[in-house]
Amino acid sequence: MSATGELPGGERTIRIMLVEDNVEFAKLVQLFLRQYKPEHFEVVWKENGTQALQDFARGEEYDVILMDYFLPQQNGLEVTRRLHERNIRVPVIFLTVNKDFDLAVEVLKLGVEDYLVKEEITTPVLPKTILNVLERQKLVEQLTSLEVTQKRLEVIQEIVLKITQEIRLPLDELQKKLQTLSVDHKNDTLTPYLTIIRDNLNRLETKIVRLKALKTDKTIPYIKDIRMIDLSE
Repeated sequence: MSATGELPGGERTIRIMLVEDNVEFAKLVQLFLRQYKPEHFEVVWKENGTQALQDFARGEEYDVILMDYFLPQQNGLEVTRRLHERNIRVPVIFLTVNKDFDLAVEVLKLGVEDYLVKEEITTPVLPKTILNVLERQKLVEQLTSLEVTQKRLEVIQEIVLKITQEIRLPLDELQKKLQTLSVDHKNDTLTPYLTIIRDNLNRLETKIVRLKALKTDKTIPYIKDIRMIDLSE
């Protein structure tokens, strides 16, 4: 659900949801982040958890959530749990009025990315924390992508090994039969057809060799969620 985009001139836009019931504090956060350069922060304010959840239900996308702990009806931890229940994994940074060790432990156990005291929001700590969280998120996504790619390659190699073992004998027999037919029907009406068969067999052999030599994931999108292996040179 990343919403990061680029503005003309190469500046990136970082879209932030601020869940905060204090109007004046929300305005202060928006003002401070709007002035921070060279990044471009877009802050969308939501007064409570219900509004935040409704926004995601409408399909809105955000890069980071700034979550006040003391919210009406349900606190920040409860809202974060509901986000996770809906599989909304936008990184969350908690904002509280004071340092509380027990709360910090509970927040981190829930998978919240960071924890800031509200007095820090008018210092460089806030934008730097947001940027650090986004960088960590990017690294996690890259590592996850690498793991998926490696697992896919291992599965492909296993499948290729099984297939080549099963078709090796029939292919060898077909090659022998083709050789015999080529000798028996040299220069007659069957020759063009035998040539076509030979060419296709040779292409198949080449594909098998390339499949067995795969060292990287070369799958590409094909139709919808189906992927295919690209063996083109």
